[in-house]
Amino acid sequence: MKFNNVICSAILGFFSTMMLSQEDNTLGALITDRPDATESPTAMPKGFLQVETGSFYETFEDNSIKTESYTYNTTLLRYGLLKNLELRVGWDFVEGKTKVDGTTLDDVTSGFSPLLLGFKTTIVEEQGCMPEIGFLGHLFLPFTAGTDYKPETTGVDFRFSFAHTLSENSSLSYNLGAAWGDDSSEASYIYTLAYGHSLTEKLGIYGELYGDFPENSKANHLWDAGFTYLVNNNLQLDATVGTSITKGQDLLLSAGLSFRIPSKNN
Repeated sequence: MKFNNVICSAILGFFSTMMLSQEDNTLGALITDRPDATESPTAMPKGFLQVETGSFYETFEDNSIKTESYTYNTTLLRYGLLKNLELRVGWDFVEGKTKVDGTTLDDVTSGFSPLLLGFKTTIVEEQGCMPEIGFLGHLFLPFTAGTDYKPETTGVDFRFSFAHTLSENSSLSYNLGAAWGDDSSEASYIYTLAYGHSLTEKLGIYGELYGDFPENSKANHLWDAGFTYLVNNNLQLDATVGTSITKGQDLLLSAGLSFRIPSKNN
């Protein structure tokens, strides 16, 4: 696919540039919102842009019908507009396939999902047993989506994000919020809980439980785990594997990278 080749080339180009760039020691290591489902409460520093991108594969089989979803880029742009306030823009390119008894059907779906437009603000810094607290919200704009993934109504979500430092090498983060989407007026209440541990100064691992509680449907519960590798203070690589606890996902595989770009004034 030409689109996939373009994305891969762009990622490799960014990777090479950031590998050669000088580390930013004034801010310390970048803090990302990937690879897990838990969003951090920390907003981007003013004047800095962070790009978080990657791809993932999901599969689910039920009664000899297997669905596969490929997301070739999960790009999220985060820009520090003011102190403790960031703007967020995200856009995914998705391809879906269906197999019946091992045979792939011709009706392959592909295209952009609705553009994500949102913000994050840090409300309270961590103090003792009081966690760092942030708030973020998004709109999902239907007119920006491809035909196969275009809803009729605008999606909305919000969540509060919390983070505790447990020790010099470990932390606990969690989110609570709600979402409305997929042309449904039904609210879905969101939760995430993630534990992270630094094995070395550069290598970290994490485990996460997350899911939602739709108002009129069964709850969905999933887990994932993975690692991050800090190449330098401005560049981080990641990989994830996961599956669902309730019925809905057999396998999740994901890999990506995040990099931070200072403004010309910094």
